[in-house]
Amino acid sequence: MKRVNEYKKLFKVEGNLELKKLKSTYRNLVKEWHPDKFQACDEKAIEAEQKSREIIDAYHFLVSIAPETHELNKAEYEEIITKGGITDIRHKGLLLEISFLDGTTFECFGVPKSVYVKLMNSDKQTRFVKRNIFGSYLYRKSKKAIAA
Repeated sequence: MKRVNEYKKLFKVEGNLELKKLKSTYRNLVKEWHPDKFQACDEKAIEAEQKSREIIDAYHFLVSIAPETHELNKAEYEEIITKGGITDIRHKGLLLEISFLDGTTFECFGVPKSVYVKLMNSDKQTRFVKRNIFGSYLYRKSKKAIAA
């Protein structure tokens, strides 16, 4: 959740993420921090390079967790969750990573250890994930399926 909050702060986002507003803010930030605006030997050039990378990473991350993105990809998510079995589950802090047979991995944010323990003890993990995690916690697809 720390990463989500940092990126929202960078983009000055409060509340829901709107793709149109994100895109506009992204363009303005890129213009402001583009490395070509500074001399190569200037200290600001190095800072601008780092800041522009952070802006690009933040934009792609925020787009991936936006409700509009989830709505556009809902059918794909449903298919992966329903058809694909879980191959790996990792929990660190409040981040839960769930990998499926096709190679797709989802990151779920803010998942407490108690929910992770229930998931691990569940005899039907895919159903547990579908019912208790994807509807309740912020998530994004972090790795795409392996091409056949």
